[in-house]
Amino acid sequence: MIEVLAALQPLVLGAVLIWSARVKLFSRRAAAAANRSALVRLLGQDRALPAYRVLGGVELTLGALLLAPPALRLEAIAATGLAVGFLAYLTYARRVAPTSSCGCLSAQPIPVSGRSLARAGLLVAAGVLAGLAAGGWWTALAARPLAGAAVLLAELALVVALSPELDAAWLLPLRRLRAWLTRPLRGGSGVPLLAAVQQIQLSDAYRRVAPLLRSDVREHWDDGDGRFVGHAAHYQGRPVTAVFAVPLADPEPDAVRVAVVDDATGETLLSLAGTPRPAGPRLTVVPA
Repeated sequence: MIEVLAALQPLVLGAVLIWSARVKLFSRRAAAAANRSALVRLLGQDRALPAYRVLGGVELTLGALLLAPPALRLEAIAATGLAVGFLAYLTYARRVAPTSSCGCLSAQPIPVSGRSLARAGLLVAAGVLAGLAAGGWWTALAARPLAGAAVLLAELALVVALSPELDAAWLLPLRRLRAWLTRPLRGGSGVPLLAAVQQIQLSDAYRRVAPLLRSDVREHWDDGDGRFVGHAAHYQGRPVTAVFAVPLADPEPDAVRVAVVDDATGETLLSLAGTPRPAGPRLTVVPA
């Protein structure tokens, strides 16, 4: 299987390089992408776009060579060197200009992330494997078409998953589908989650633990007459979850309780009840 995997790497590398070159050479937003990239910091404003175009030409040429016969080890070595250059550049960009755009597979203003670095590392590994191939990718596909197609699909899917620039094409539709199927703004009781969140945010319990919170609503569930809403939080130097308990039958903010639970051990580190209602009859103010 390793022989098939190695033989198919030039096809993967060629496809990725040509896709990347397409953005740099033919996109109408290439100039904007270059100006948002760390090339401006590295080479200067005037040289950023020419360097971006030249890189696109190198990618297109090398990608075409990797796809076309014959299979030469020199092409794999060049692809490995280019991938190492990508990895070094992205590391530089994330450290020196963290808000700069990657400009790799899309002209969208997507900053360099850990996924971008992981993708560059994957291309380095693919280049090293390609250098070990004994034959061309077309031979490997002809000899083992099913296994070869499975390897290609899995590896290309991994490249896409590690490309934040491509999230709009697959990740956002999946999230919309999940939202449509699960209806996250409505709990099992029929009471909208938003109503519970508003009740929580008006409560004294929320004000007391608000400095600890590190996320919006992360999870929620109904149990009996109550709804439980979890937020990621940080307490005493450890990751925790702040779980708010909201009675479904009582819309008053002072009915909200909160518990801070250690993520590692499940131990309740802090528990706060709502502010009790004042004694005596409640007055209803009617506007004049």
